[in-house]
Amino acid sequence: MRSLAACLGLMGCVLLSVRSAAAQDPRYQRLDPDTRAHVSAVIDSARTVGLPTEPLIQRALEGVLKGAGSDRIVAAVRRLAVDLGVARSALGSGASSAELEAGVAALRAGATPTVLAQLREHRHQSLTVALAVLADLAARGVPVDSAAAAVLVLAPTARDADLVEFRRAVERDIALGAPPAAATSVRLDATARAAAPGRP
Repeated sequence: MRSLAACLGLMGCVLLSVRSAAAQDPRYQRLDPDTRAHVSAVIDSARTVGLPTEPLIQRALEGVLKGAGSDRIVAAVRRLAVDLGVARSALGSGASSAELEAGVAALRAGATPTVLAQLREHRHQSLTVALAVLADLAARGVPVDSAAAAVLVLAPTARDADLVEFRRAVERDIALGAPPAAATSVRLDATARAAAPGRP
């Protein structure tokens, strides 16, 4: 009996926590009650382990705007929570919310957690732009291995503005008909030559 009472008490605490979280943010009211309960539970769990919750709320609201059903919204929020956890494991507990979101984009573009961890080791400043450039290059058809290799080469010394310009140059070459992998290689060589010591 005591075990049953303890279980019921725990369930009550969970439900109270879900209701409390939903009550604290008026945006939850855009979700129907069933979706709200499930999304709130995922977000509370993410908060408990220190993951950012704003991206999860935004994903749920995005689903509402697109007219997605409850099951799809909840599944999307759960998947994002898992991906944020994977990104944090690779990027470290000190990664910012923006870095974690960019890490998720890179992972979904095909980068591995190992690549994210290597980027963290190579780049001693914010990783947000570097990760976004990696994801953007992959989205433009650059093989993810080539995109990752290029970003890792540039990461130690390139400024965010340099990385953005590199991505734009690759995209311009692709738009002009160059194969994505070749465009990346050519632009990486040009960037390396431009940064070489002793260059006039």
